[in-house]
Amino acid sequence: MAAPRKKTVPELPALDPGLVSALVGAAHRQPHDWLGAHAAGDGFVIRAVRPLAKTVTAIRADATRIPLEHVADGLWQGFAPGPGQAYELEATYDGAPDWVCGDPYRFVPSVGEVDLYLWGEGRHEQIWHVLGAHHRPHEDVVGTSFSVWAPHAQAVRVVGDFNSWSGLSHAMRRLDDNGVWELFVPGLGPGSTYKFEILTAAGAWVTRADPMARYTEVPPKTASVVGQTLYEWHDSTWLHQRASHDPHNSAMSVYELHLGSWRPGLGYRELADQLIEYIHELGYTHVEFLPVAEHPYGPSWGYQVTGYYAPTSRFGHPDDFKYLVDRLHQAGIGVIVDWVPAHFPKDEWALANFDGQPLYEHSDPRLGEHPDWGTLVFDFGQSQVRNFLVANALYWLEEFHVDGLRVD
Repeated sequence: MAAPRKKTVPELPALDPGLVSALVGAAHRQPHDWLGAHAAGDGFVIRAVRPLAKTVTAIRADATRIPLEHVADGLWQGFAPGPGQAYELEATYDGAPDWVCGDPYRFVPSVGEVDLYLWGEGRHEQIWHVLGAHHRPHEDVVGTSFSVWAPHAQAVRVVGDFNSWSGLSHAMRRLDDNGVWELFVPGLGPGSTYKFEILTAAGAWVTRADPMARYTEVPPKTASVVGQTLYEWHDSTWLHQRASHDPHNSAMSVYELHLGSWRPGLGYRELADQLIEYIHELGYTHVEFLPVAEHPYGPSWGYQVTGYYAPTSRFGHPDDFKYLVDRLHQAGIGVIVDWVPAHFPKDEWALANFDGQPLYEHSDPRLGEHPDWGTLVFDFGQSQVRNFLVANALYWLEEFHVDGLRVD
């Protein structure tokens, strides 16, 4: 009986030094084209970036181990025979623990074509479900998908506590001509802090918080946070009555308050009982909160917003703000939130010059700056900027059940 013919390992192509440098430096706009698993001969070539590693091994779903060879400067590759499989990467280091994790570069994009099309048209009314950070399953693997709009960027990478604030293993890919960048990080759970590092057209790396972050660190810290909502609403009676109610022909009185100074020291949940009692005693029908969205300067009223999709973390988790709104509704009290789409501050870690040049603000300083406030003015002529703001208004109404917006 003839011995089975041994499968030959194909000679893997040599990689251009410039390509290696871009991959290792996380400066390539399409890292998924080279990293991850790619068909080669009767199998696949697997590539990964693991700087300082002593060895790197791909561990496939069937438990076979594929040793990768060092190419140069922290880039590794190896040949995996047979059909494609899911796999993890194991890296060993001198004087440090071994590290086993999923490979972000083996996944298809977590952002769909329809979402990209609607965002490109400037009419994605629920864009918060797409851009930003989302802890969810992707290809049956639980992790976190990151996506960000940065059309002027040469490259984008994710940095955070999960990678010691080094994005060399987490370069994002550019998905379309509109400048949406994406990366799925398997195994990454809620609570991780992160930002985006952006290589500008001028060749400088800048670090920015996520414009679509729904959770943030407590100021003065400025990182975004991978979040997860577990809140269950109990205000269905209020919502049903609201839908059948004519607000234009009913009595209405509004009590306006600033969360930080009404009764200092109270969080969202602690406010509920005291505020409900106070409003009932005075006979108001509605509460109007001065801006709740995240802002950098605590002693202010909150009208210079840096996190349009994040209730300020000074008073608790976003689910705690949902609890406050829910309790007010159950007590028969409507909720209005001040909303600030007119201008935003110049803080260098936030929206200003987001991808190295004006993006959310108008590029003409005569139109893009508010001289009385020292702030920047949104470029309302840009369809994606309008989309960002319109979706934000809907976000507060849909996700937090607020009954109205007072537009500043």
